Amino acid sequence: MSTKAPTIGVVSLGCPKALVDSERIITRLRSEGYSLSATYEGADLVVVNTCGFLDSAKAESLDAIGEAIAENGKVIVTGCLGKEESLIRAAHPKVLEITGPHQYEAVVGAVHTHLPQLHDPKIDLVPEGGYRLTPRHYAYLKISEGCNNRCTFCIIPSIRGDLVSRPANAVLKEAESLVKAGVKELLVISQDTSAYGVDVKYAESKWKDRMVRAKFYDLCKELGELGAWVRLHYVYPYPHVDEVVGLMAEGKILPYLDIPFQHASPNVLKAMRRPANQDKVLDRIKKWRDICPDLTIRSSFIVGFPGETEDDFETLLDFIEEAEIDRAGVFKYENVEGAPSRDLPDHVDQDDVNDRYDRFMEVQTTLAHARLQSMIGKTVDGICDGWDEDAEAYAFRTKADAPEIDGVTYVDSDDEIAEGTITQLEILGGEGHEMVGALVEK
Repeated sequence: MSTKAPTIGVVSLGCPKALVDSERIITRLRSEGYSLSATYEGADLVVVNTCGFLDSAKAESLDAIGEAIAENGKVIVTGCLGKEESLIRAAHPKVLEITGPHQYEAVVGAVHTHLPQLHDPKIDLVPEGGYRLTPRHYAYLKISEGCNNRCTFCIIPSIRGDLVSRPANAVLKEAESLVKAGVKELLVISQDTSAYGVDVKYAESKWKDRMVRAKFYDLCKELGELGAWVRLHYVYPYPHVDEVVGLMAEGKILPYLDIPFQHASPNVLKAMRRPANQDKVLDRIKKWRDICPDLTIRSSFIVGFPGETEDDFETLLDFIEEAEIDRAGVFKYENVEGAPSRDLPDHVDQDDVNDRYDRFMEVQTTLAHARLQSMIGKTVDGICDGWDEDAEAYAFRTKADAPEIDGVTYVDSDDEIAEGTITQLEILGGEGHEMVGALVEK
């Protein structure tokens, strides 16, 4: 009788929220005695956590499922594309089982069915803080599921449902556990982070010796006491964000806001079913920078949305310059199946979409270069992400840079620098989103 622990391979696609789902599945399976494999050949079964937000993401997910079947043969599918079981079955009829997003119990149950586990509690241990797919020094902290917004280009609510906020004490317990396990940076995520707690009417829960409300400000204040960098993602520009910017000015959390503005033209924003008062947004950004001059704002935008005119696009370009958006990602509109925007009139010709994308990137690159030049000679805090083989230098991120999506500062050092080390850097130069720095002698 074999006593070898059954081995699982996990392929995780899509956004950080999906990555957290994968981490929870892995943590549960590891606690039950399953081993993990980094290769198809070493796995007895593969779980593919899919993305289904855009048509391009669906295609990538289907390709990944096909590769897993070809290389391994035993595949369970979960994640956002799991809502479209018929699509997956049509492309890959050999898939063993399919579940939707954040259905952890269903995934684990499917693994139990197709690969029964062996468990020895004396040797099968889960590290403190759970099993994570990120480096040891940073972790994503998901505070809610779903979304109450109904943006016309988005199908997330139909996939993940309405907003469901976690109790504040549950979030704080997980955060504290992560910090105790060595995490130096907490990346707070959800579909709409600043709406946290709306669904539960900001219910209180007991944390340590006090009651804490499930409210954006209260949660950020408590997270800021844990001794780690706290970075906020997917924040909508509601008025109460002003209070949180005050915490940034106090040094409690990082002076960084990831805000998906998506556009600036009132006409396009109305068609998107998003807040459409550009002047108020600009006033709010100015107020935030008055409160916290070091604030970095990252955002994402869509070009080529149905009905977008040349004037609308020029309004967008003017906005990113006037608002001084520090980091910007831009997406070409995709006519996603199931999104209300498919039924809007005046879809933009793809050649025009491509042209606007290129022009947006040209303006954003110019802005990024100017900001980089303004950094030369400054001393900033940086966190080490480890040795970069291609650059032959240590890769650091400043407080203005989130992992995977923002810039990197490369540093030479004869001495070894451990991942997660936070130290001061002098910015010497750079180009684009890559800076060159030097360690500041203490």
